[in-house]
Amino acid sequence: MTDRTVLLYSDDPEVRERMKLAIGTHPRPDLQVEFVEASTYAECVKLVDDYEIDLLVLDGEASPAGGIGICRQLTDEIKNCPPRAIVIARAADRWLAAYAKADATLLHPLDPVTTAATVADLLEHRSSLTA
Repeated sequence: MTDRTVLLYSDDPEVRERMKLAIGTHPRPDLQVEFVEASTYAECVKLVDDYEIDLLVLDGEASPAGGIGICRQLTDEIKNCPPRAIVIARAADRWLAAYAKADATLLHPLDPVTTAATVADLLEHRSSLTA
């Protein structure tokens, strides 16, 4: 079984909990994830700098630092940045996620089947790049 670390970013602890529940600890039978959580921009950047993060799940609605801006910044500044999924409130905001160079978008409210499948695909792609 493969263990991966997923960073959940949102200023709202309830949103982080919903992310965690939608992903689950086993998004696929052969894949186990551990979660680390950030509620501020500074915590998010520090966790990315200090730990081996395999995937970022960022709340596009977070405030004051939104997941869209953090996604764009980390993509531009970190060589071999982990894959990034942005959770957005409106499908019309997908263009913002594309501008931020997100690898995937997820819509509030999070569907557990879609969320787990997206996370598993992103983590599998990450594994193939680092193998």
